[in-house]
Amino acid sequence: MKLLHLSDLHLGKRVNEFSMLEDQAYILTKIINIVDDEQPDAIVIAGDVYDKSMPSAEAVALFDDFLARLAARRLKVFVISGNHDSPERIAFGARIMNQSDIYMSPVYSGDIEPVKLEDAHGAVRIYMLPFIKPAHVRRYCEDDIASYTDAVRAAVCKMPIDPTARNILITHQFVTGASRCDSEDISVGGTDNVDAAAFDAFDYVALGHIHSPQNVTRETIRYCGSPLKYSFSEAGQQKSVTVVSLGEKGRVELSTVPLIPKHDLQEIKGTYAEVTRKSFYEHTSYPDDYMHVTLTDEEDIPDAVGKLRSIYHNLMKLDYDNQRTRAGVQLLGDDAAAQKSPLTLLGEFYEKQNNQPMNAAQQTFSSQLIEEIWEG
Repeated sequence: MKLLHLSDLHLGKRVNEFSMLEDQAYILTKIINIVDDEQPDAIVIAGDVYDKSMPSAEAVALFDDFLARLAARRLKVFVISGNHDSPERIAFGARIMNQSDIYMSPVYSGDIEPVKLEDAHGAVRIYMLPFIKPAHVRRYCEDDIASYTDAVRAAVCKMPIDPTARNILITHQFVTGASRCDSEDISVGGTDNVDAAAFDAFDYVALGHIHSPQNVTRETIRYCGSPLKYSFSEAGQQKSVTVVSLGEKGRVELSTVPLIPKHDLQEIKGTYAEVTRKSFYEHTSYPDDYMHVTLTDEEDIPDAVGKLRSIYHNLMKLDYDNQRTRAGVQLLGDDAAAQKSPLTLLGEFYEKQNNQPMNAAQQTFSSQLIEEIWEG
C-alpha cells in the first residue's frame, strides 16, 4: 500500500504581508501532478490545513477544490486538524464525506476508532489523532495528565491497536528532538514536547506541525514538512512530499518527491552597489522570488526598498548588517536569555529579588502555573 504524506498547508497564510494564496494554488496543482505520477492508495494531511481557525473564504474554496480533485481520482483522503485549525470546522460534514472516502478527524472525544484498509499483506489500520493539549484529554481520562506526553500516551492507550496489523498514526504534535523553524508556533519553555516513545505501537507515524522535512528518533516517525517556505529560516530547505510504501508487517519504505514553488524564498547579502549590479542577478530567479536583502553599507540608502523593488519585484524584507547595527544588537543584552525556559528565567529573577533560590514547592507551583497559562 502506498500513502502520500502531506501537512501544514497553512492555506490563507500571509508571509511578511504577502498573500500566499496564488503560490498555494500552484503548489497544490503540483501535488495533484505527483498523485497522478505516484498513484498512491491514500493521501494523508497531518494538520494545519488552514493558517487560522477562522479561514478566509478564498482559503476554504482552495481546499475544497483540492479535495474535489483528489476525490475525483477515487483516493482515500485522511485529514486531521492542527493547532492552527478549528477542530469543529475541520470535522464539519465528516460523516457525509466518509461516504466519498474523505475522512476528516472529529473533535477529540476520548475514543478514536481506526479506518480499516486492506491490501495483499493484510490489514492496515489508520488512526487519526488531531492536535491535543493536556486539557483536552483530562476531561475523558481519570489518569493524571500533567504533560503533552501524558496526554498523547493516554489517547494512544485508549486506541484499539491490533499488534498483528500494520498501524498508522496521523497526528499533529511537537516530538522531542525535532528541529523547528521561525514560522512555527513555539510554546513557553517547550511545554508542548511529546516523547517519541509514545508512538512505539505504530508502524508509521505521519506527523504535522514542524515545517522542516525530518525523521525523529527513527525513520518511521516523520514530519513531511510544509509544501512551501513560510519563513526565511526555511530558505535553504528543499520542500517535498513524502511517499510511504507499506509492505508486510515491519517493512516500511520512504522516499520523497521534491516540490518546486512558483516563487522561491531567497536571501542575499552585499552592498547596495553589489546587489544592484546586473551581473549579480541577471541569470538568477531573484527578480521574481520572495527576497530578503541584507545591505552591508555603513550608511543607509535613501528609499532603498523602492529602488530595490525595481529589480527584486517581490522584496519582502530589507535590513542592514554594518558596524552600527551590530553595535545595536550588542546593546540588547544576553541573547542566551532567549534560549532559557520561563521557569529558569523566573527562578533567576526570584533569586535576584530575594537573595535565595526558590524552594521545591515554589518551583512546582511555578511550573504548574506556567503550563496553565500556556494551555489557556
